[in-house]
Amino acid sequence: MPVALFAHNEIIEMNVDHEIDLLKTEIRERLGEKRDDGSYVLTFGTLFSDDRCANIFEALVGTLKAAKKRKIIKYDGELLLQGVHDKVEIILLPE
Repeated sequence: MPVALFAHNEIIEMNVDHEIDLLKTEIRERLGEKRDDGSYVLTFGTLFSDDRCANIFEALVGTLKAAKKRKIIKYDGELLLQGVHDKVEIILLPE
């Protein structure tokens, strides 16, 4: 039984990695504004209301939380909600 659980967690982890990679690509190539330090910035509202991102990410807020936990992005607060946090800046940190 633990082997199946381990395999399931690996699959989830791989999916999260893939979602974070997609997020980074969308920010770098389409939605973010590049800063002099190599980071990219956009607002949560821009990301959340983008039609392409709506089709790519099943759980955008969860992907953002996972990326923040891994120190790939940063933003103020813990949980971002549409409307309330539309103006919160999300920063994709330089690699």
